[in-house]
Amino acid sequence: MNRLERLSPCKVNLLLNILGRRPDGFHELETLFFPLPLHDRLVFETTASGSGIGLTCTHPELPTGPENLVYRAAQSFFAATGLPPAVRIHLEKNLPLAAGLGAGSANAAVTLDTLNEMHGRPLSTARLHELAAALGSDVPFFLQGRPALAFGRGERLESLPELPALKNLAVLLVHPGFGVSTAWAYRALADFPEALNGRPGRARQLAEALLGGTLAEAAPHFYNALEAPVLRKYPLLQWFQDFFREQGAVVALMSGSGSTTFALLPTLEAAEKARASLQAIYQAPLWSAIVTL
Repeated sequence: MNRLERLSPCKVNLLLNILGRRPDGFHELETLFFPLPLHDRLVFETTASGSGIGLTCTHPELPTGPENLVYRAAQSFFAATGLPPAVRIHLEKNLPLAAGLGAGSANAAVTLDTLNEMHGRPLSTARLHELAAALGSDVPFFLQGRPALAFGRGERLESLPELPALKNLAVLLVHPGFGVSTAWAYRALADFPEALNGRPGRARQLAEALLGGTLAEAAPHFYNALEAPVLRKYPLLQWFQDFFREQGAVVALMSGSGSTTFALLPTLEAAEKARASLQAIYQAPLWSAIVTL
């Protein structure tokens, strides 16, 4: 029996710019993905030939059948290779659901890559990318571990080097205990024509600012079009941003379709102080994490 354990990371969108609705029903976008070392954990075990795909999960709200991206990624791998499905997968879910962090997409990408490794890498990198893109727009990003610009519906990637303006900063992330439906957020953009039909080039502009300048110089370029509908429906998320700026955050933004807010602060101590100040005020259940870059 072959057994592998893998950590499954997450991301924030330093920028998410929507460029209109496409004929295929998706939205054309440009975004700047930034990976973060906060993880779910996946355990893979090969089983007897033909025994199928078995998935278990520590989170009671997550389905363990074909509705789950991990299960679908495994189905996709075995269908593409022609190998008989024979794997048991356990997902230890540490990251919040419907949070805008791409954790489910990362789970799917890790599943594809790990199954490919366990079976001697029968699929090329390009083929894995095709399977990932079919599973979800964010999934291909997690097949590579670098910051990246993404275009199309998010599947066309352009990897970036390290971003000097972010070096030695602290990232404080807060999830308020409720999720936001990605599908709803994109539908709700119809009420915000300027956010739905953004100005092209903003993602590359931010990348260039982070590569060649300071965070203070880059700060005005951070942007998330989905904040228009989401912050209107959930004003608490706007309050989080305002609070973190009062605590010294240079940037505070919603990631993806939410509901996670992230703040960029100059030091670990500043991030810990901001979190403690928030916890002293906000009495409802709250998931938070701090990462140093």
